[in-house]
Amino acid sequence: MTYREFKTCVEAMLEDIPDEFLRGLQGVHVLEQERPEEDFEDVWRLGEYLDPGADEFLGTNPGLGRHIALYYGSFRRIAEGESGFDWEGEAWETLTHELRHHVESLAGDASLIGEDLRRTEEFKRRE
Repeated sequence: MTYREFKTCVEAMLEDIPDEFLRGLQGVHVLEQERPEEDFEDVWRLGEYLDPGADEFLGTNPGLGRHIALYYGSFRRIAEGESGFDWEGEAWETLTHELRHHVESLAGDASLIGEDLRRTEEFKRRE
């Protein structure tokens, strides 16, 4: 799948998301680059939720807002090594995962962050 096709696919998916889940979100960005996962070799971050955090935290600028980034290059890298890679399924799973981070952030809930940290630790043990 090309970058343009992937971006169009994600944009179409966003049309299916109810507005209440997008409240307070300044944007969903499909970026062309890949994003290697820190501390791992040949592991790629597919997406992330970008939240400026509390105003008092390191002088964060609240004007930056809340964003979701999906990394096309990371999807491409994974697809290269996996025949039958489900681009749409993986994009939907990643998009909804990052949207859950957004909704939980608005609610002051860090449950998914805890789950992500546990999964990372399990992955490290398997390596």
